[in-house]
Amino acid sequence: MRDPRADDHPGLRGRLIGQPPLLLVLRALGLGDLLVAVPALRALAEAFPGHRRVLLTPSALAPLIGGLAEVVDHWAPLRPGAGTFDQVPATLAGAEIAVNLHGHGPESSRVLLAARPGRLLAFAHPAVPETAPGPAWDNGQEHERERWCRLLTASGIPADPLRLELDPPAAEIPAGAAGATLVHPGAASGSRRWPPERFAAVAAAETAAGRRVLVTGGPDEAGLAAEVAAGAGLGPEAVLAGRTTLAELAALVAAAGRVVCGDTGVAHLATAYGTPSVVLFGPVAPARWGPPPGRRHVALWAGRTGSPFADALDPGLAELLPGDVLDALQRIEGLRA
Repeated sequence: MRDPRADDHPGLRGRLIGQPPLLLVLRALGLGDLLVAVPALRALAEAFPGHRRVLLTPSALAPLIGGLAEVVDHWAPLRPGAGTFDQVPATLAGAEIAVNLHGHGPESSRVLLAARPGRLLAFAHPAVPETAPGPAWDNGQEHERERWCRLLTASGIPADPLRLELDPPAAEIPAGAAGATLVHPGAASGSRRWPPERFAAVAAAETAAGRRVLVTGGPDEAGLAAEVAAGAGLGPEAVLAGRTTLAELAALVAAAGRVVCGDTGVAHLATAYGTPSVVLFGPVAPARWGPPPGRRHVALWAGRTGSPFADALDPGLAELLPGDVLDALQRIEGLRA
């Protein structure tokens, strides 16, 4: 039976009587960006258990949505473009609540407002009057996961930034991969990419300690991974870069004994699945994007910041040496005892 209001409100067209109210959440960014928003997504799920919660996010992240089933009911593809966004699908217009977990610029709030929600939760921006009730954006050292929880708390929704855990996807991993050391040398920019010969030195030391080492990465990082493996004396079977889907990579991280990587999405997977990790930070402080303390995660940082999007290796990241990583791995193993 159709809702009699449907002819008067475009967002209700085709909606059946008794269908749950709709809550839209925008987070159209990358892997790590999605994972640090999990505490906010969990808070929304608990605050609105009777709503149909739809996450607007890039389709590339779809393989991980199954692990978000506890906090998200559905997802719809949405991606930012050059100064603009895809439009929210017309079928999702007229939501009761829209939540901007993307940013505080006017573009992200406007794309949600164009879908005519009943209420918008967003950080305040002077160019978008509808956001005036929201809290002010903090340009300081606020951690990303704390930022979005603060937005919700200011809107009367309790949110705990440490509730990061997720269930891994049901994907197969290679035989013998469980308990291995995953070395993930890639990063989106050169400034956050530790030199491959240093990753190789860590991989060689882990192999000498009797641990299996696997080198992971995306399809465009296969050459980098092969260079690391060759430098460590590992055979081609140790190189999984370009040979896994996102779901399989996530399952590998969940099953690993430990992860060594830069400031990238794999670090956030390790946090979400509780896999011990050593994460190398360079231009961005771990106070902004690092793992929470006390969970068998070690963030290494030289103490100075730079451009996270530069092509050249960040000078602070260059100060970190293989011995620093190996010492951190020993500390992690000590926590297991």
